[in-house]
Amino acid sequence: MRNKFLGTGESGYHPLRKIKVILSGLRFAVFYDFSVAYKMVLSAIILCLALLFQQWVDFGLILVATGLVLIAELFNSAIEAVCDFLETRENEKIRAIKDIAAAAVGIGMALWLTVVISEVVRLAPLLLQHWRD
Repeated sequence: MRNKFLGTGESGYHPLRKIKVILSGLRFAVFYDFSVAYKMVLSAIILCLALLFQQWVDFGLILVATGLVLIAELFNSAIEAVCDFLETRENEKIRAIKDIAAAAVGIGMALWLTVVISEVVRLAPLLLQHWRD
């Protein structure tokens, strides 16, 4: 894809190529970053339960919280990779950059856990009632 600021790469915008790049990055993150993989799996299970019981607001809340924490995780992974690429030795400035990126993930994680735990508590009685009937 052409970089409009640097003038490098292939010319022309193609949405399917962009989707391919997005899916490639997501696949890489899921296969090589456990923190992304388990959040996606756990969220998918809870999303399915919310859909099963037609809890649309819950579904939307879980989806937004999962999206936010995954965005934070992906940015954190990218920032760490760039930092490690640029400086392989111990560096206090790099450590501070990585710590700030990790703090963003921590905030996203706290939000995600709050939503996931509250939804599990809320959906558990519905699931138990469904199995009894």
